[in-house]
Amino acid sequence: MRLVARLAELGGRPGDSRDERLRAGTLILASVLIALLSVVWVSTYLAFGYPRSAAIPALYQLVTLIGLLALVRTRRFDVFRTSQLLTMLVLPALLQASLGGFVASSAMVLWALFVPLAALALLGVRQSLVWLVTFLGEVTVLAVVDPLLVQQAADLPRGIVIWFFVLNVLGVTVSAYVMLAYFVEQRARVHRALEVERERSERLLLNVLPEPIAARLKNGTGVIAERHDSVSVLFADLVGFTEHALLMAPEDLVALLDRIFTAFDHRAGVEGVEKIKTIGDAYMVAGGVPQARPGHVEAVARMALAMREDIAAVAADTGQTWLDVRIGIDTGPVVAGVIGRRKFIYDLWGDTVNTASRMQSHALAGQIHITARVAAVLGDHFVVLPRGATVVKSKGLMETFLLEAARRRVPDTVAGEDRQEE
Repeated sequence: MRLVARLAELGGRPGDSRDERLRAGTLILASVLIALLSVVWVSTYLAFGYPRSAAIPALYQLVTLIGLLALVRTRRFDVFRTSQLLTMLVLPALLQASLGGFVASSAMVLWALFVPLAALALLGVRQSLVWLVTFLGEVTVLAVVDPLLVQQAADLPRGIVIWFFVLNVLGVTVSAYVMLAYFVEQRARVHRALEVERERSERLLLNVLPEPIAARLKNGTGVIAERHDSVSVLFADLVGFTEHALLMAPEDLVALLDRIFTAFDHRAGVEGVEKIKTIGDAYMVAGGVPQARPGHVEAVARMALAMREDIAAVAADTGQTWLDVRIGIDTGPVVAGVIGRRKFIYDLWGDTVNTASRMQSHALAGQIHITARVAAVLGDHFVVLPRGATVVKSKGLMETFLLEAARRRVPDTVAGEDRQEE
């Protein structure tokens, strides 16, 4: 492969693709090898007194040498390619005719078989058909005139004729195999590269969309929009972030957000809830979409408590003591779907979404502000404290609650029954 790549530089142009260069290198390599092999025919036919026949492979050597020099100077690979294909097509037929037909020449026309195969690899199916038809016509003509040619057949030793026939079969077979093997390898390489790109695209798509939605989008199911009757929505916002962001270096600001949101993403994965989006320093999560699942309210509640712990840990590690979060949660029906064509986004709409956002905006630093619907579902499994009646923008007076902690069940060794513990 390295040799092919180096030979490709002989006729390569700055705008040529890697594939075009390697195709050129393959033909150049084949031409050089055949020219070197022609030394055997030239020397043998001269030794047995057939200079006219020896001149034909010598002519191929000369044409190849001139073609390579012109290629280096002009960088016109198309001219070199055409001259090589014509030479490889015509000269074997002339050499066979000069020696007296198929038998005496050891079926020298077999070398012309390389031409349609090379044209197929270099030019494609449609353009190679001309070379294939020409080769078949050439073989047919040689078969018709063979009875006339045998009358002046060269008197070569039988052993030489047999070994040259073996050489012709092996040479054409190996040359064709090498070229086809190269293109098979290139096809496999391209396939592997496409697989890598496909996997990368899959990962990128899954970073933007939930897996079931991404699968539907790839299958081209049209507009993706669904109504879900029971979904939990969480909004989180970093308290005082905008003010402190003005005092931070850009790289420190981005690094801090990356650390926080990476921790949140991990929590979402653990709880099996779906990250919907981030807007500046705000973070949105939903449970129960895109597929319905039991316990999504509890999962989002655990997520909220974990997020508060993560913020405290980041604040302690980075020395950003001002860092805190406020969170709002609501549960209920939503509409979910994908919008956009060039840049997709999976989003949620509805009163539940708006109310969760309002819960967040009305929370104080460090609070997890939840609606009565969320508090009712959490029941005895979490520590929930009443906040009282709260005037919520666009909602009026609402009875809201604060999520404080999760309860865990531990065995009661005295009574032999489970008891709840904070």
